[in-house]
Amino acid sequence: MVRLLLEVVFLIGTVGGLGYYVLCLWSAFRFLQFERRFHSNAREFAPPASILKPLKGADREIYASFRSHCLQNYGEYEIIFGVNTLEDEAVPLVRQLMAEFPDHKIRLVVCTEVLGTNRKVSNMIQMLRHARYDFVVVNDSDIRVSADYLKHVLAHFADEKVGLVTTVYRGVAANSVGSKLESNGIATDFTAGVLAARQIEGGIHFALGSTMAMRRNVLEEIGGFHAIVDYLADDFELGQRVAAAGHEVILCGDVVDTFLPAYKLKPFFEHQLRWARSTRDSRKLGYAGVGLTFGLPWAMLLTVAARGATWSWLLLAAALVVRLAMALMVGFGVLQDRSVLRQLWLVPLRDVMALVVWLWSYAGNTIMWRGDRFILKDGKMYPVRSGGAQADERFAVSHDAGESLPS
Repeated sequence: MVRLLLEVVFLIGTVGGLGYYVLCLWSAFRFLQFERRFHSNAREFAPPASILKPLKGADREIYASFRSHCLQNYGEYEIIFGVNTLEDEAVPLVRQLMAEFPDHKIRLVVCTEVLGTNRKVSNMIQMLRHARYDFVVVNDSDIRVSADYLKHVLAHFADEKVGLVTTVYRGVAANSVGSKLESNGIATDFTAGVLAARQIEGGIHFALGSTMAMRRNVLEEIGGFHAIVDYLADDFELGQRVAAAGHEVILCGDVVDTFLPAYKLKPFFEHQLRWARSTRDSRKLGYAGVGLTFGLPWAMLLTVAARGATWSWLLLAAALVVRLAMALMVGFGVLQDRSVLRQLWLVPLRDVMALVVWLWSYAGNTIMWRGDRFILKDGKMYPVRSGGAQADERFAVSHDAGESLPS
């Protein structure tokens, strides 16, 4: 009886996963069509823009990433870097950039105020005070962009209905198993999920930290960065608020690069768990449905539960073929990530680990971020104090009721 029940559960997961893989293939095809149409009909629109880059520490390849923002085929723009202290190891690199590009408008802002638990967003609030222009572009510190990045991203704002533009991205792996697994997941799974959400929902209603370009008046309309200063998934929250205010959020196909750390397996797992719990807290119902996206792992379990029955092997073969087709279509076709071809064998391993992370994400509410431990509650972060998790959950409830953060 138990074995039959397991067979049914694993069969539902396998069939659901196969359907999801087909959806992702169709979504990738439709996205590529959208990109071709946009570039063939795009109007010339290149308003002055302020790029905000909040920093903490020096990521891998960070100077080359900084430098790529100074090599834009674009008219008027400025770059504002923000740090918490002049002792930050990224500061000498910003000084070096200023020296190499003396004709560029580059500023370094020291953000001394702590305005919320998300220090990145706290810094963005303070950096925005120094921005001159009506279009603001925020991207993560380790993002490397093409020479036409600003041109492609900001061209979407020629349509006045567009309030925010975000971009897809490739993960450039370091020489470690954890780093390669994360890169593979971004290329063959995460981006596929973004494209599927875009297709199902008739557009996207969130943003990605790789790029958050927006009209300044739209940002003010949704309460500015202050509205998301306590949220972990600031990119998701920002895009969701812009969409809820009636503005379009556009996914731009200009692919940027993010340089991944040389994760060992434990930091890799912690990072994946932080992503998972963040998504779970932001989209509770949608995240539960993620269980139906693991077609290949469910098919493996089905084969075991069915004791190697012929029909279970046929389903496993179908799941493997369609899953690899999806990985190639999204990772190579959309992201143009050549590492997917070399590391296609990692897909089954990464999918099994992703299923474990999804299940484990329901086992608690704590996350690790930049060496600190936080509790998640309704998408917001609350620092873990010496009183332990129970004391922190009481703190979270009291803060939601309107009390000020304790020092």
